[in-house]
Amino acid sequence: MEIFQYTFMLKAFLAGTMIAAIASSLGMFVVVKRFSMLSDALAHISLLGVAIGFLTALSPSYSSLAFTLVASWIIEYLRQHNKLYSDSILSIFLSGSLALAIIIVSASSSFNTSLFDYLFGSIVAIDDDDIVIISLLGLICAVTLYVNFQRFLYIAFDEESAKASGINTTFLNYLLISLVSVVISVSIKIVGALLIGAMMVIPAIIAMQFSKNFKNSVTYAILIAMVSVIAGLFISYYASLPSGATIVVLLLCFFTVSILFKTKRY
Repeated sequence: MEIFQYTFMLKAFLAGTMIAAIASSLGMFVVVKRFSMLSDALAHISLLGVAIGFLTALSPSYSSLAFTLVASWIIEYLRQHNKLYSDSILSIFLSGSLALAIIIVSASSSFNTSLFDYLFGSIVAIDDDDIVIISLLGLICAVTLYVNFQRFLYIAFDEESAKASGINTTFLNYLLISLVSVVISVSIKIVGALLIGAMMVIPAIIAMQFSKNFKNSVTYAILIAMVSVIAGLFISYYASLPSGATIVVLLLCFFTVSILFKTKRY
């Protein structure tokens, strides 16, 4: 097929499917913890880190990673030590980081185009370094989830009982939110800050419509995300559409079908 004759498209398929698997598997725990806004909040914080990186002539990737990690730790600290609702904390960080990013962009128009790429992503502009970084990240996430799967699951469903049973919930919560923040900061260059949240949350919600078994739901979420990426890249290539947005629209279509199927079934 013509599409496979281009190296950049092969890299897009490889990177896209890896990000889909990583984001959707972590997204299952985020959704069950009722922390779905976390991905959007961290994506906007990551975008702020990119803007500051451009403004200070630092590497946008490193500044984005640093800002997102630190912000995620602050969010988790506030969630554990203050009588604040999780969605309230995330809303504050989301709106605040977006406001600061807009101020920085308006103060300097020299990097508006570059920041636009991080806002919507460019999955077809992937280089070999991106492939290596995503592969290493995927390996780290896979090992971490494999080793801590049952404990993450226990905490997600009943954190107080997990803490009472002797599980170090504080460490595991910080570990999970750190993984999510790293995945988001790496992915926004490819998927975009406005779209990575959908990649993390929607496959998990769809998967939970069809299975009450958590392990099966994780598998379904990964498959749904990967199918969406592959189909989205095909459609975007032949229809000349933005790849990230096409993938998310496909996910929304699958979500709609899952809701209609479940409604008809019951």
